[in-house]
Amino acid sequence: MENYRINVNYAKALFLLATDQGEVDRTCEDMKFVHRVCDENHVLNVIYSNPVIKEAKKLAITRELFESSVSKLTMAFLNFIVRKHRAVSLRGISGAYIDLYRKTNGIVKAELRTAVDVDSDAKATMEKIIGDYTGKKVEMDTVTDNTMLGGFRVTFDNTMYDARIRTQIAKLLKEFSKNTYEKSI
Repeated sequence: MENYRINVNYAKALFLLATDQGEVDRTCEDMKFVHRVCDENHVLNVIYSNPVIKEAKKLAITRELFESSVSKLTMAFLNFIVRKHRAVSLRGISGAYIDLYRKTNGIVKAELRTAVDVDSDAKATMEKIIGDYTGKKVEMDTVTDNTMLGGFRVTFDNTMYDARIRTQIAKLLKEFSKNTYEKSI
């Protein structure tokens, strides 16, 4: 079960430790990797949440998965999390660390959803527009959505700009349904 307060507190502790050791950027990359592994691997989450599986087995699985890919600081933190019986919160803790890193470094997470693949020039233009609007650096993900008719939708900082064709058609239909030119009797 996810607990926001636990996730944030452990993420803050790791952030402070990484700051003291000068490994904030490296630890963020490690946490992105941990988050991706936990997000993609349902079996791992089941193992971490199962109280019947012994702590030693969970530690061995954690070492096998992450030891060759993350720094010593991150590995020590992961071992600590497992020993404190918080492995089930590992995905949330890593996500909270990434959010804290972005907030501290003035980075905004954005998603550009389009009907077709976006070339690098269009992506760079959208990043510049969002960066100018927010005054922050932009970390942009692009998603190709085959269900869209055309246009795009951008989300960032709890803001959404919807320029999809479907939305434009819906606005036109709503406007035409008013029929302001017909006289009422």
